[in-house]
Amino acid sequence: MSELSWDDVVEMPDELNDETAEALLEGAIEVQDMTGGVCPYPQVEAKKAIAGLSAGDVLVQKTDHVPSTENVPKAVGDDATAKVWQSGDGRYRIFLRKE
Repeated sequence: MSELSWDDVVEMPDELNDETAEALLEGAIEVQDMTGGVCPYPQVEAKKAIAGLSAGDVLVQKTDHVPSTENVPKAVGDDATAKVWQSGDGRYRIFLRKE
């Protein structure tokens, strides 16, 4: 498999297969497992983590809480670009790239 980049997430967020999503997770600077966590905890943790990253770094939050897929990107605002990937079995990945 070739090296994956942020552009893969931006261009095909709804077309990522499980193998590609896992490969992108491996390239992330930080991964937060928020499975079972509910708002506002994921938003708070995302904001804290983004503040400590450098421009271009990627944070990934794993979640099964659908409202987080909207609330986390809103919480980080202009500090990060957010893309959401759904696995098809109720699991999500929120990819946050520090601006």
